Amino acid sequence: MAAQYGYIRVSGADQNEARQVIAMREAGLDGNHIYMDKQSGKDFERPAYQRLVRRLRPGDLLCVQSIDRLGRNYEEVREQWRVLTKEKRVNIRVLDMPLLDTRQGKDLMDTFIADLVLQVLSFAAENERKNIRQRQREGIDAALARGVHFGRPGIPDSEAMLEAVRLYRQKKISLSRALDMSGIGKTTFYKKLKEFSA
Repeated sequence: MAAQYGYIRVSGADQNEARQVIAMREAGLDGNHIYMDKQSGKDFERPAYQRLVRRLRPGDLLCVQSIDRLGRNYEEVREQWRVLTKEKRVNIRVLDMPLLDTRQGKDLMDTFIADLVLQVLSFAAENERKNIRQRQREGIDAALARGVHFGRPGIPDSEAMLEAVRLYRQKKISLSRALDMSGIGKTTFYKKLKEFSA
């Protein structure tokens, strides 16, 4: 008997998948048949997606909320669609685009329209990914121009740390003693050692 699976993807761990989970439940899927990845849609090297593809059998149905949840690379989305529908003979249903439901409309005109819609949506998904990256780069550049510093704040040079670096450089104390004395970690200590030897 054919099984029904859902695939959910969000770009990062900080993003919320609740909207997609609700859509899957409304489509009749239970949690045991839903696979989820929290990573970029730039390619299909995603662990949950790969497990799902291995599990799919001819006649099974794969549901995704929207084509950009499947992926954001124009060529790869089209190739995956072909692999799933032609090689694995799996049906695909894109919940927010009823035209993209391979269970319906098997005649030439319906197939042509579905292929056209798939191409347009795949193009739009990749284009949006490029736009997001461009906006991120512009935001970072603008922040840097305003003097915003990214990453952890630097550790101020304390007298104890300077003394520890000096004594360690002169081989008067061990590394572990220098770390205890300075109150910083090994990586930071080595950075400070480099700074002060320049």
